[in-house]
Order: sequence, then structure tokens, then C-alpha cells
Amino acid sequence: MSIAATVLPEFDQEMATTRTMLERVPETRAQWTPHVKSRTLGQLASHIGNLPRLGLIAMEADELDVTGSSSGRSPEFESTANLIRTFDDNVRRARAAIESASDSDLMEPWTLRRAGRTVWTLPRAAVLRSFILSHMIHHRGQLSVYLRLNDVPLPSVYGPSADTGG
Repeated sequence: MSIAATVLPEFDQEMATTRTMLERVPETRAQWTPHVKSRTLGQLASHIGNLPRLGLIAMEADELDVTGSSSGRSPEFESTANLIRTFDDNVRRARAAIESASDSDLMEPWTLRRAGRTVWTLPRAAVLRSFILSHMIHHRGQLSVYLRLNDVPLPSVYGPSADTGG
């Protein structure tokens, strides 16, 4: 079995779960924040919606310098419908790049830089699991708290939520 074939089922599951969470983002609460040091609900949702795009970047380039680059930046939150369109496009493009990758492509090193300084270098397969999937799951957990604090019913993630029953 290829490396891509082992990554894609997890990718598909996490993207589908994330989409159900993003669908619940209330446009009227986009500027809400739980704390002055926190992102707004809209900023957090946009960041999550943009994370699959980093998967595409990881597959197409050998590195990303996040300082001064618009490549990794999240777009401004405009609407939930636009968020979902952006997310779906990012997922589709990243999935196609992963699916077409060979094992050797996925074992090639990929580097994250900040202001020219290397933050880390990992094989692309590890980047997909950590920098893309785990990173997205982390922020999706934050989003679930934001939604709960705004009385938005939460979808099932890894099992029923208090709102979906069991």
C-alpha cells in the first residue's frame, strides 16, 4: 500500500468532520472573541478553512517561509458560504496532489521557515499529518469551544456530541 493510500482515509475523515463544524459558523458572530488575545470566530474559521491549502503548498513546493508570504495567510472571513467554498476548493486541490504523489514524493524533505530561519524540516508525509491534519484538529477543537460559548449546536466529531445524542 502506498503512503498516499494510508494518508487519504484520515485526510478524508478529518476534512468531512471539519466541514460540518465550519458549516455552523454564525456570520452574525464573526467578530466575537472569547478573550482579547484570541482570534475572532471569523478569523479562526478562516484559518481552519485555509489549512488544507497548506497541504497543496507542501506538495508543490519544497518549503514555505511564513514571514511576508501571502501563500499561507488566511483570507478574511466574508460569509459562511464563502468559507465553505474556499474550504472545499482547498480540500479538493490538496487531496488531488496527495493522491497523485509517489512514495518518494512523500518522503522528500519539506521545510517551514520564518524570516529565513528554519523552523523544522520533515518528510512531506509527516508534514501532512502534523502541520496539516493535527494543526487543523487543534484549531477545530478551539472552534468547537467558540461555537459552544455562542450556543451553536455542535456536530458529532469522534462520536456523538451533547447536541446530537447518542
